[in-house]
Amino acid sequence: MVDAQVLVLNKSWIAVNVTSLRRAMLLLFHDSARVVHPHDYSLYDFDSWCALSNAEDGFSEGRYIYTPNMRVRLPEVIVLNAYNRFVKREVRLSRKNIFERDRHVCQYCKRKFSKADLTIDHVMPRSRGGRDTWENLVLACVKCNIRKGSRTPDEAHMPLLRRPAKPKWLPKFGTHVPKESLHSWQRFVDMAYWNTEIGD
Repeated sequence: MVDAQVLVLNKSWIAVNVTSLRRAMLLLFHDSARVVHPHDYSLYDFDSWCALSNAEDGFSEGRYIYTPNMRVRLPEVIVLNAYNRFVKREVRLSRKNIFERDRHVCQYCKRKFSKADLTIDHVMPRSRGGRDTWENLVLACVKCNIRKGSRTPDEAHMPLLRRPAKPKWLPKFGTHVPKESLHSWQRFVDMAYWNTEIGD
């Protein structure tokens, strides 16, 4: 529970970071941020959030931390009171990030494999001018990579599971959306875009 993650929005309600629960609670306690209610998006400072967490009609579900005197529902999203910039971070095009994006799934046979049984394939083969870009690199199992050879997916009659593209915004924070936070983060995930240049 202590390792829970909290989505951080800037003053304009744009996702700028993912932080630890400890850091989020400190920001709330020092009045540097407010909690965003997971259902109606109303805002609460530290004291009002604690009061709502302990009210009988406060929440029917959720995760809590407990003190000797009260319980506090874990915030899932906070909005900063003053910071209004957008943090631009570069995530390099790398093997690790291709594996993250494609989730260890061969993009041809659609099966999940261990890292050792996967390769990175050029959709448009290098021998035909294919470059190392997000849109041209996919995970492929060894068998599919050999079968495709130096052909395009169309030529090999091997349709891709999905068209390769730049990852969505979360990789720039270096984390995945925790399953338990997916609903409350989703609105802000959809609004955030990943602006970055691809490294060679």
